[in-house]
Amino acid sequence: MNIFSDFQIVVGQAVQLLVEAGKLPAGLDLSKVTVEPPRDFTHGDISTNVAMVLAKPAGLNPRALAELVLPELKLHADVEEASLAGPGFINLKLKPAIWPRALKSVLEQKERYGSSKLGQGSKVNVEYVSANPTGPLHVGHCRGAVFGDALAALLQLAGYDVTREYYINDAGAQVDVLAQSAFLRYREALGEHIGEIPAGLYPGDYLEPVGAALAKEFGPALKANNDWLPLVRDKTISMMMDMIRDDLAALNIKQEIFFSEKSLQTSGAVKSAMADLEKRDLVYVGKLPPPKGEVPADWEDRDQTLFRSSNFGDDTDRPLVKSDGSFTYFASDVAYSRNKIERGFNQLVYVLGADHGGYVKRITAVAKAFDENVQVDVKLCQLVKLFRNGEPVRMSKRAGDFVTLREVVDEVGADVVRFMMLYRKNEAPLDFDFAKVTEQSKDNPVFYVQYAHARICSVLRNAPPTLQGEVDFALLTDEAEKALIRRIVEFPRLIEAASLSHEPHRISFYLYELASDFHSLWNKGKELPQLRFILEAQGSVSLTRLAFLQAIRYCLANGLKVLGVTPVEEM
Repeated sequence: MNIFSDFQIVVGQAVQLLVEAGKLPAGLDLSKVTVEPPRDFTHGDISTNVAMVLAKPAGLNPRALAELVLPELKLHADVEEASLAGPGFINLKLKPAIWPRALKSVLEQKERYGSSKLGQGSKVNVEYVSANPTGPLHVGHCRGAVFGDALAALLQLAGYDVTREYYINDAGAQVDVLAQSAFLRYREALGEHIGEIPAGLYPGDYLEPVGAALAKEFGPALKANNDWLPLVRDKTISMMMDMIRDDLAALNIKQEIFFSEKSLQTSGAVKSAMADLEKRDLVYVGKLPPPKGEVPADWEDRDQTLFRSSNFGDDTDRPLVKSDGSFTYFASDVAYSRNKIERGFNQLVYVLGADHGGYVKRITAVAKAFDENVQVDVKLCQLVKLFRNGEPVRMSKRAGDFVTLREVVDEVGADVVRFMMLYRKNEAPLDFDFAKVTEQSKDNPVFYVQYAHARICSVLRNAPPTLQGEVDFALLTDEAEKALIRRIVEFPRLIEAASLSHEPHRISFYLYELASDFHSLWNKGKELPQLRFILEAQGSVSLTRLAFLQAIRYCLANGLKVLGVTPVEEM
């Protein structure tokens, strides 16, 4: 049961009746009409902006239009009162009988509560992490990994057909440098003194196992092989990807598809995609103006093969071929985007680091070039700053120049990492203090939410089996109980709204508020014994409150599942 989507239909029906009566013009666009909780619940249970949105196209002022809609809404069986507020907002107070029905629907749906058919099975590709396979994932990758995984879970709950994907950048100069670095470790594993790792190569000791594996498999023979680079590169990439998968598994992340950039080139997909763009007259040979500001050292004033990216909202056209005749990295992006569209995805979501802001317009442009109807959303995750008791944490024991994802997870646990990475909007910088995220207090949101779930489980586990009576949610009359009911009822709407905006952080905010409402009721029961959950002399009240706790628990557990956090039963 989703009260807000139900009343979205009711509002639409009221408008249609007015159109049929000739009081409003036909063809009004209701797509921007919202039905949501009011900011102040003293104003009612539901608020709609229908009059504000439709006033101008209807040729009326908002209050006049609201006066037309109000009588239609008052006729609904669940509406106790309809009133006009401010410049034209309509507030509805619902009849008390609706709340028991809403709570019963939670207990009926259980683990499915909050699920929706909003997405109607639309295919969505969520690509996240996609780090170069040149070393372990660092804490910056961690944020994108958690965000992408939670977004995928959120979209699934809202009825979308979601594929989680990782794009392996296994073509290009960086993997050749990786292979050269691994070859040094191979020589070291054979007993050779290699000295300090030369500048430009990867110095981390995470390549030592690769060197040891190469030495075990090939012995000294590889040193005499002048064509060692491709072999070492493939072996090293394979081992790096195994390490990355293990790092992601530590965060309970498992992507369905790991897509190779190199496969696009070897299969001819890049050439094919370029030919496709040429047929559409979207490829030409020309010169690009120099970039604004400081000109990069690799910029060349020459004729280039260019994609008409600016036709689709990009700032400039984009090169497809380098001066040496090889494809640019962007050319692979072109082929990859076409591949996703050919696989039938209606939405393409890219989760990238903050330093990839320049990719947003070009990624969007190339998708639109192949299919103007495909929806593209590029989510940028800002930096994570690590602290320990307020002091910055800078160095890694393993990587040397950054803190690895695995080090963070091993110290505080996957649940803490996942919740805290989602407790800020992805576009906002995030401070992660090892001391604060593990303290047991209200100031630590992951503890506060998990503690609420564990407290409820404890009450349910220890409830006397001899209680007799019937569940009657009409017995929940205290203001603290009513606040919790409203919060529970809001959950399905929140899932839909967060999935439409691609904002999983809204779930963590909601869970903290739900936990806060629950803890407030718990503390109120300490002061007022009649509000305690179990009153053995009042069986119906006790059973009702236990059922109420179960409804709260389903909300907490289902929300935590979206975030990928364990709803613990004991703490």
